[in-house]
Amino acid sequence: MYREEIFQDVIAVSNRKLCNRPFLEQIEIVCRYRPQALILREKDLSATEYGRLGKKVREICAQYQVTCIYHTFYEEAKKVGVKNIHLPLWKMQEFLQTSKREEFDLIGISIHSLEEAKEAERLGASYITAGHIYPTGCKPDLPPRGLEFLKEICQGVRIPVYAIGGIHLDEEQFLEVQMAGAKGACVMSEFMKIS
Repeated sequence: MYREEIFQDVIAVSNRKLCNRPFLEQIEIVCRYRPQALILREKDLSATEYGRLGKKVREICAQYQVTCIYHTFYEEAKKVGVKNIHLPLWKMQEFLQTSKREEFDLIGISIHSLEEAKEAERLGASYITAGHIYPTGCKPDLPPRGLEFLKEICQGVRIPVYAIGGIHLDEEQFLEVQMAGAKGACVMSEFMKIS
């Protein structure tokens, strides 16, 4: 069993394809652990499908007081009043052509280099996710960028940085990324299988 406080700086990231049980049931289990937030990362869905799923996930997150962050589909977020969004850097650039930064309370951006991190900060990101830090089954052919990369990103920007990629539900690993300067960590695979 995990101590609840270890999740205070952890963002859960969804991937319904990794679940061993019905997706919404798994989301409820994740929310019972009270991570800082949950990013609904089902970006392969159509906007309509994402919107329907997002409403259900948002209700579960609200029940457990977990911040629900939509991913990619900022128009769907705006339609239902979700004020938290996570975007790839290129999508943030598109977003700013059609929307205002002030429409959202929280904007996260995924980055993979120091230049991208600085650009994300300049564009108004609230936080960034930097990765992948450790070896991960999601990207088996790409070597991890490692803790030195994470440290460089954390020193290069003033906004919070969350490590992502190959991160387990492991207190020592959480401490390791925080020692490199990260605010916290993002966990996908193990949260999608946790009981």
